Amino acid sequence: MSDSNAPSAKLDFIREIIAEDLATGKHSTVITRFPPEPNGYLHIGHAKSICLNFGIAGEHQEVGAKCHLRFDDTNPEKEETEYVDSIKADVKWLGFDWGADLYFASNYFDFFYDCAVHLIREGKAYVEQQSAEEMRANRGNLTTPGTPSPFRDRPVDENLDLFARMKAGEFKEGECVLRAKIDLASPNMNLRDPVIYRIMHAHHHNTGDAWCIYPLYDYAHPLEDALEHITHSLCTLEFENHRPLYDWVINHCPVPSKPRQIEFARLSLTYTVMSKRKLLQLVQEGLVGGWNDPRLPTISGLRRRGYPAEAIRHFCKRIGITKFSGTTDVALLEFDVRDFLNTSAPRRMAVLDPVKVVLENWSTEPLAAAEVANHPQQPEAGNREVPMSGEIWIERDDFMEVPEKKFYRLGPDRHVRLKGGHIIRCSGFEKDAAGNVTLIRAEILPGTVGVDSPAGIECRAAIHWVDAASGLDAEVRIYDRLFSVEDPDAAEGGFLSVLNPNSLKTLTAKVEPSLAAVAQGFSCQFERVGYFVADAIDHQPGAKPVFNRTVALKDSWVKKGGR
Repeated sequence: MSDSNAPSAKLDFIREIIAEDLATGKHSTVITRFPPEPNGYLHIGHAKSICLNFGIAGEHQEVGAKCHLRFDDTNPEKEETEYVDSIKADVKWLGFDWGADLYFASNYFDFFYDCAVHLIREGKAYVEQQSAEEMRANRGNLTTPGTPSPFRDRPVDENLDLFARMKAGEFKEGECVLRAKIDLASPNMNLRDPVIYRIMHAHHHNTGDAWCIYPLYDYAHPLEDALEHITHSLCTLEFENHRPLYDWVINHCPVPSKPRQIEFARLSLTYTVMSKRKLLQLVQEGLVGGWNDPRLPTISGLRRRGYPAEAIRHFCKRIGITKFSGTTDVALLEFDVRDFLNTSAPRRMAVLDPVKVVLENWSTEPLAAAEVANHPQQPEAGNREVPMSGEIWIERDDFMEVPEKKFYRLGPDRHVRLKGGHIIRCSGFEKDAAGNVTLIRAEILPGTVGVDSPAGIECRAAIHWVDAASGLDAEVRIYDRLFSVEDPDAAEGGFLSVLNPNSLKTLTAKVEPSLAAVAQGFSCQFERVGYFVADAIDHQPGAKPVFNRTVALKDSWVKKGGR
C-alpha cells in the first residue's frame, strides 16, 4: 500500500540492500515477515515495523514479493488468544493484508525439536542440570571467560536420552535446560552457551498441553525465518548483538534456506513509554482504561482516539528507516494526524464550556436554521442547516467582561457574528455570587445574515454556538499526554511517578443535534475547538453522545508549559 501524500525521499539503507540483492540475482523475490509475540497489544513502534515489512513487499509485487504475519508464540505463560486477535485486527486496520501467509511458531515445534536433536548429535548442544543461579555465576563477564559446565561434555547418547525425557515431562521446571555449545570465551555474551530450550508445564493457546518444553526466542526465530524462506529478516537494533547467534543457528541446523537479519532503529516517542511490560503494568493496575485507552500508544488506543490509519502510515514513512537511535517528538505524529483530518474531517459545532446567551429581540427577525458549510475548503461537501432559536450556548471564553487588547469576540456593547447566522451585540450579562458569568443578554442585528461587513458595525470575529432548544448534552473526553515529561523511562522515581494527572478530563458539552445519529468512529472537527471522534465503545444509538478528542487544532502543549 502506498500513500499519495507521503513524503518522497531516496531509498533507505534496507531498501538499497534489497534493490541490490534483486539486481545481482542473489534473490529472485523478496519475502519479509512481521513476527509479533502475542503477549500484549501492538503499539505505534510496531506500526513502524508493519509499514516497513508490508510496505517493502508491496513495492516489489512484480517479483511476487510478500510479507508473512507470524506469531512468535513460544512462551505460553504470557501469550493469549486475545492478543492474537487484536494483532490481526490492528494489521488489517493499518491497511495491510497477509493473505494466505499467516503462521504460528508453535506449528513448527516438531521442526524445532528435530533441529535440537540434530545439534545434540553433532555435539553442538547439551542438557544442563545446573541451577539458573549457577549458570549465571559461571557465565563470566565482559573481561572474564565463562566457566565450563560440569555437564558440557556429556556423551551424545546421554544428552539425547535426557532431552527426550524433558520432552516427555519427566522433569520439573528448572531442573533441566538445553544449551547450545558455542564459545564460553566469546566477547559476545549471547554466544556463551545460550539456553535454547526450557521446561514449562503451561497450557499453550495453540498447541494445548502437547508440549512441556519450549524453545527460546533466539533459537526459534532464525529457524522460523529459514523454514518460511524469508529473504530479509528485519529487526530493531537491540537484536544486533544477537545476530551472531541467529547466524550460528542457521549454519548448524538442517534448514531449507538462509535468511539475512538486518537491524534498524526502533521508534521512540517523547512523553510515551513503548515497553509492553510497562504498558501491561498500566493496564493491570487500572491506571488506564485498558489496552485501547486513547492515552496509550497502542494501535487500538490510537484508533479509538480517532487517529486515521493513513496518518499513521504517513508518519512512519516520514520518520524513515535508519541505523541511528533517537527519539521522535510526539508532536510530529500529532501534526500528521491534524494535517490529515484538516482535509478529511467534516465540521460540526460543539460548545465545551457553555454559557447561555438570550437573544432578546429574536422575535423581530427569527432564523429557523443557520446554513453552515460542512467543510470550508470543500464546497462540494455542501452545507447543512443548524436549528436556531432565541437562546443559544457559546463558549465561556468567547465572552470577556473587560476585553483585552486583540480580543475580538463578545463583550459589553461589542459585536460578534454567530457562525452561519446573525451578528449580535452584547447588551448585558449576569453573574453569580462567585463572580462567574451565568447569562449573557444580546440583541441580533437585523439584516446581517450573510452580510460580510454591515456599514458602521465593527465585527472582526465569528464564533461557534449551539442552539439551546435543540442542542444535545454530550460527554466529551479531553485526552492529553499520559506523562508530564519528555522521557518518562528516565524519571528518577520511575515512569509511574510522572503520570500526567490531567491526561483525561471529562466534560458535559452542548453539541448540535446532527451529532445524535452519527455512528461510532465518526470523526469531525468541532469548529474552533479540535478534532473529535465518536467513541468506539461508549457512543451508543439513543444514548448521550460520547466523543473523544483526537487532537487539538494546534499544539497547545508548549503554551501549557509541558515543554
